[in-house]
Amino acid sequence: MIEVIPAIDLIDGKCVRLTQGDYETKKVYNEDPLEVAKMFEDYGIRRLHLVDLDGARTGRIVNYHALERLAAHTALIIDFGGGLQEDGDVDIAFESGARMVTGGSIAVKNPEAFARWITRFGNDHIILGADVKDGHIAVSGWKETTDKELIPFVQDWYEKGITNVISTDVGRDGMLQGPNIDMYKELLEKTPYTYVIASGGVSSMADLEALGKAGVPAVILGKALYEGKIQLKDLC
Repeated sequence: MIEVIPAIDLIDGKCVRLTQGDYETKKVYNEDPLEVAKMFEDYGIRRLHLVDLDGARTGRIVNYHALERLAAHTALIIDFGGGLQEDGDVDIAFESGARMVTGGSIAVKNPEAFARWITRFGNDHIILGADVKDGHIAVSGWKETTDKELIPFVQDWYEKGITNVISTDVGRDGMLQGPNIDMYKELLEKTPYTYVIASGGVSSMADLEALGKAGVPAVILGKALYEGKIQLKDLC
């Protein structure tokens, strides 16, 4: 069965969601992310995708105190991303309780540093963020679109040790119009050795079933949970 990983996105320490990464679309769902995390845990969820949107915007870790609270008061396996550009930021994330960290922009802008993290922490603790906009890798909070294409980008990082990949179709993020199944099929076909985590567009249990049928091992859920399109009880 496909692994379901709920997401908590943080702005000013609050649980929010954006649409297509646009900060102007911010909607606050809960003032206390710990309350949300505990709810996930109560329904048997084991893993959490925690994103520091303030960090993604500023290029440095910001919401690490929220990470500390969630790690201290839940048993969730937390992967953390957003604003991790320096070795010191990664140290703070792990010291604050993250079990894994996700790097996207740094894998493009400072590949030497990202490769160093893989060597230092191991590929089971470092996730590649391979987010796609108009067919190319998007970075810097999805504000910049590079000339790098998804498949070669992931293949290159696999050769450098990466095995875990989160790939978001930016155009579908927060739109609740279904995931890009074809994109994930191609990614799995061309990089069968990676653990691909799909993200963006999921709006129903049928979407989860379609991803699972396509062979996608894991999926991140955000707005579909917060808007009640998918019920936690149905994931048990």
